[in-house]
Amino acid sequence: MIGKDWVSERFAEHQSRLHSVAFRMLGSSAEAEDAVQEAWLRVSRADTGQVENPAGWLTTVVARVCLNMLEARKARREDPVGALPPEPATTTVRPADPEGEALLADSVGVALMVVLDTLTPAERLAFVLHDVFAVSFDEIGPVIDRSPAASRQLASRARRRVQGAAAASDAAQSRRREIVDAFLAASRNGDFAALLELLHPDAVSGDATGAHAVAAIFSGRAQAARLALVDGVPAAVWSHRGLPKAVFDFTITDGRISGIAIVTDPDRISDLDIVFLSRSSDGDADQERT
Repeated sequence: MIGKDWVSERFAEHQSRLHSVAFRMLGSSAEAEDAVQEAWLRVSRADTGQVENPAGWLTTVVARVCLNMLEARKARREDPVGALPPEPATTTVRPADPEGEALLADSVGVALMVVLDTLTPAERLAFVLHDVFAVSFDEIGPVIDRSPAASRQLASRARRRVQGAAAASDAAQSRRREIVDAFLAASRNGDFAALLELLHPDAVSGDATGAHAVAAIFSGRAQAARLALVDGVPAAVWSHRGLPKAVFDFTITDGRISGIAIVTDPDRISDLDIVFLSRSSDGDADQERT
């Protein structure tokens, strides 16, 4: 048996990576922390005499914990009517770990967490471990009680679904951005007809109801509002002296703007991740994070 000090040192050495593994598996920073804590309880009691690859062994332990949590989450969703509602897999509240959230966005895309959540626990684990962390299927197989070949098939199936969702998400985001950008241009130019074209007949903004009423409010306005990504979604932001003061959140229905909510509360705005967008001379998008 290797000493407890050795186990503690190896766990501390790899803890950041283990949290990243768990976060990508579970989509929740709080649940990831719980998974890492449970993994520590397991490894602190385990016989580590045969451990030759601490990083791989610890990743496997965390993966098993996450698999159990995903299966428990799935079971809660299948509870009969009358049971307590399941805990949501995704939330509009931003994770407590911004760095982990950024890493997740780089690897699979925040929007695709919703798609990952539609996979079976085994599919999700096989895909994330292999495609994000380069774990071999020989190592993944025992975690999900599958052969390496079967694990490869699960990861391949998950990859196809994620790639398809990525293409659809990109197209939807691009179209939403075009609509918001066109609305801002029509608003600045006082182009009432263009605003009506962009607004849904039943559009609502504050007390204004109907496309004509909403267009009348915004026609000739939005001179200083800028196109931005707000928590990853195309929106508009008005700033004063470099500080965001108002966020325009658009609801799109059937390709038209059906609602415009204006957020002015400083505390709410401070919690938002705002990235201003502009057009460079070659037509590509430049980004400027607040």
